[in-house]
Amino acid sequence: MADQRGRRDGAGAPRKGGPRQGGAPRKGASSRSGEDRKPYDRKPGGDRKPSGDRKPSGERWPTGERKSAGRGGRPAGGERRGAPRTDAERRPRLDPAERSEKQAIYDGPPLPEDVTGSELSASVRAQLKGLPEKLAARVARHLAAAGQLVDDDPETAYQHTLAAKARAPRIASVREAVGEAAYAAGHYAEALSELRAAKRMNGATAYLPIMADCHRALGNPTRALELAKSPSVVKFVPAAKAEMTLVEAGARRDLGQLDAALRTLEVSPLNTKTREPWVVRLRYAYADTLEEAGRLNDALTWFHKTNAIDADEITDAADRAAAVEKRIDRG
Repeated sequence: MADQRGRRDGAGAPRKGGPRQGGAPRKGASSRSGEDRKPYDRKPGGDRKPSGDRKPSGERWPTGERKSAGRGGRPAGGERRGAPRTDAERRPRLDPAERSEKQAIYDGPPLPEDVTGSELSASVRAQLKGLPEKLAARVARHLAAAGQLVDDDPETAYQHTLAAKARAPRIASVREAVGEAAYAAGHYAEALSELRAAKRMNGATAYLPIMADCHRALGNPTRALELAKSPSVVKFVPAAKAEMTLVEAGARRDLGQLDAALRTLEVSPLNTKTREPWVVRLRYAYADTLEEAGRLNDALTWFHKTNAIDADEITDAADRAAAVEKRIDRG
């Protein structure tokens, strides 16, 4: 799940393939009742000293024993004022339906027998080494299964990542996988939340294009544009930078700013000689935006340029070119 899957293009269409606990008694608190306790005198500057016969907290009496309360605010040697709750008492009670749902998420979909977890990258396997061996193996298998399914069955892939998260929620690569699978399955709010969590854990910025596109999908293109202007984007590798360009151009289109969307794409490497998929997608988004702007001849040119390098047919540029040509002929 290391690469970004299922990203929407600049036009908004899916691409192919593509606490601290409070209230604890203070140590050394007096065991006497409130009626016997003498008030504190205050020195200038806020220093406090105990008045009367009360000894300062922590001072030992001649016998060497503490006169103050025992640990937890209980009188030394006295009875406990209230036994602490057990784990079972602290745990919220779930109704049977909710318990069954949580169990189903924990179990996850059936794991293919041929998935061992060794399919994961070395960096991800290294993050799992802090877990008990059997637990790490189970988490690895769910992540590997998700990676195999994310293109063809993103919803099942998402369920696999949820099973991994239920077992290891504090590992960044697990939260990253949940976010990417949720994005591919169209669960944009969940994807945004999980990728934010992963970013807090490891400080990585590679998730920014997906996070920005999630904001678009959730109807907040302005927030997407803010992420697109993050300083870290300048340091992105070309493919990742192209992803953010596509999202930025799409956000401009969401806002009805076609001219700004075109300018965003025009400063990208549309004419680079490489035939990488990110170049195909940049050209396709540019042609699509030109068509929407009514510049049909320019759009036709760029659909042809897209088709010329789209050997894997990750776009429908050829069909789009034919459709635009018919519009020009009619027109």
